[in-house]
Amino acid sequence: MSKFSYLQNGKASTNGVPHANGHHHQHQNSHSNGVARNGGTATDTLPVAYQQKAATSGPFHMPRTEHVGYTYDTLQEIATYLLERTELRPKVGIICGSGLGTLAEQLTDVDSFDYETIPHFPVSTVAGHVGRLVFGYLAGVPVMCMQGRFHHYEGYPLAKCAMPVRVMHLIGCTHLIATNAAGGANPKYRVGDIMLIKDHINLMGFAGNNPLQGPNDERFGPRFFGMANTYDPKLNQQAKVIARQIGIENELREGVYTCLGGPNFETVAEVKMLSMLGVDAIGMSTVHEIITARHCGMTCFAFSLITNMCTMSYEEEEEHCHDSIVGVGKNREKTLGEFVSRIVKHIHYEAKK
Repeated sequence: MSKFSYLQNGKASTNGVPHANGHHHQHQNSHSNGVARNGGTATDTLPVAYQQKAATSGPFHMPRTEHVGYTYDTLQEIATYLLERTELRPKVGIICGSGLGTLAEQLTDVDSFDYETIPHFPVSTVAGHVGRLVFGYLAGVPVMCMQGRFHHYEGYPLAKCAMPVRVMHLIGCTHLIATNAAGGANPKYRVGDIMLIKDHINLMGFAGNNPLQGPNDERFGPRFFGMANTYDPKLNQQAKVIARQIGIENELREGVYTCLGGPNFETVAEVKMLSMLGVDAIGMSTVHEIITARHCGMTCFAFSLITNMCTMSYEEEEEHCHDSIVGVGKNREKTLGEFVSRIVKHIHYEAKK
């Protein structure tokens, strides 16, 4: 049995950090800015299939590797590092979007890790993204929560942006809850609405930019796979029930999301085009994370907080700004906390059946 399997089974680590239940732990080490422990990079090796082909067939054209992302061994090293330093074994991973990081502050009995202290981890550079990985209990259920995500416009390739999802998978998470702040492209929406994502349009993928670009590692998932019903219909249905229970059914929507590269907001012409394609909300994240989770076989649930309405007319004078987006998230933190807590409790209850 590997050391990682030993840890994943919940047994004690031989070299872990002492853990005291009910206390907040802030972890630090000498690693920073995603630099490998031995000075290497995250793409030092290729999957075994490519190594075998080189060994049996002689020289051949190697695939471009700048988008390969992290190797399985590197991701396993990250997962092991975290598992050695927390006793929690969560089944639910949560990604907090812009202005939604306060969700993580509702966790209890937490172990938190600043991104720069985690080996090989990138760092968040955007306001409203604290840059911390938090393990704790939400509504009595163990979860791990990204308090801040990574964006393509920060200079990170999509594989690196979505890397934490694979770490969640290796740690044992079976479900991903992804949240984001988005602009409303559907004129029926209002600022403050919550839109359940029922599907997405991967516009960045149309241009050949995909988090799974490069050699495939079958240990995560197959080379080719379907995306129908990626956003779990049963969880979306349960979310509607929960919305009625907490009195926000009139603020709940369900629609199609798309991700643009950013960091600039959309032009009027772009919004009109996307509306004609059936897009209801526009953001700069989530799609590549969901694709990665689907590839790993995780169950996905995602929603957008509508923090602004997209500019649909040249006569509109209001300019969007990131501060106002973060402010809407702050104003909705209590409602969103209750909403997500009940989703997590439902997932936990269903898993025990």
